[in-house]
Amino acid sequence: MSEASYKLEKANRSLMERLFEPPAVGKMSPAANIVAYAILFFWSLFVLFPIYWVVITAFKLPQDVNFAPHYLPFIDFQPSLHAWRSIFTEDPFCDAYAVGRQFVLLAYNSVAFVLSPIVSIKPMEPQICKVFLAYTNSFVISIVATALCMVIGSMAAYALARIQYKPKFGNIMVFVALTLLAIVATSYAGVHWFFAAAVALALFFLLVRAIGKHFKARLGNGDILFWIISQRILPPVVVVLPVYMMFQAVGLIDTHLALILVYAVANLPIVVWLMHDFFANLPIELEESAQLDGATRFAIFWDIVLPLTRPGLAATTLLAIILNWNEYLFAVFLSTARAQTIPIMVAAKNAGEKGILWWEMCAIIVIMIIPVIIMAIILQRFIAKGVLLGAVKG
Repeated sequence: MSEASYKLEKANRSLMERLFEPPAVGKMSPAANIVAYAILFFWSLFVLFPIYWVVITAFKLPQDVNFAPHYLPFIDFQPSLHAWRSIFTEDPFCDAYAVGRQFVLLAYNSVAFVLSPIVSIKPMEPQICKVFLAYTNSFVISIVATALCMVIGSMAAYALARIQYKPKFGNIMVFVALTLLAIVATSYAGVHWFFAAAVALALFFLLVRAIGKHFKARLGNGDILFWIISQRILPPVVVVLPVYMMFQAVGLIDTHLALILVYAVANLPIVVWLMHDFFANLPIELEESAQLDGATRFAIFWDIVLPLTRPGLAATTLLAIILNWNEYLFAVFLSTARAQTIPIMVAAKNAGEKGILWWEMCAIIVIMIIPVIIMAIILQRFIAKGVLLGAVKG
């Protein structure tokens, strides 16, 4: 028996060899396993500790927060519902009856809105709990904005992955120039925005047909994709004032529609960028076979491409929901009372007249992160597959 085969026997290997050498191909040695799990354990503590701190702070009394730090419930401090009572009792409409009444009023006002062209029904003005209002606003705005940017972004990403576009650079510059002229006419000349947009669009088609053939420089799909992602690289604070003025001109300040449109547009580049990578990695032979069978482009996208990229859709959807749920800057500028979201309430607690009420702010944060955690648990298996699918090339 050779020395090499003799060493393979577990009984013939020394303690150091058994500890630092892998027992089989594709497996880690015991020492490497110990080091890897130790690193993962300490990294998990590092990541989860802020969440743990927020949760226990939500159940502390003010003196437990303002003085010596306390870490262990029932040992360092006695848990209390003081913060939760403060949140739900400082507003007279946050009791169980008032919150339940909001659902009845929501159903009544929905019926009134549907039947208003036929029967004159005056909508009721509910006295809404601020926490309930902010929570429902965040939920509705985030879900609708995420659905909107996922639908548009997925189709745009698929088009950029499978269809070659070669727009002329000169035509794009003509469109930009006419758009700027329409904005100037609306803002400074008093022209109605609808009329200015219609005239600019008509002039664009006329100029493209007249002088478009003289333009030679063209752009490609890579240029379009880079321009799309560059809109996300641009800091939102740069565009927030023009966006505010635009929505003020059309009367959409403090409305759900304004926040839905802004959130969807702001996160659309991320959806396009991520989904383009998933679509580009799919074998094109599947789509070519479906085309030979007579399937339309949309049927291929709906019946073949989307089911195959379900993990990527789940991971991208969760990321879009988190970004929409946590959006603060646009919500501050575009909402005042009716459309306020949960991040605005957290900021209000942070800048209150009584100083930073950490216990109440942490209680609101706990309420805020619950939907995201539930969504992550539901989509966990899809997210893991989506991360691996996006990492594997070829």
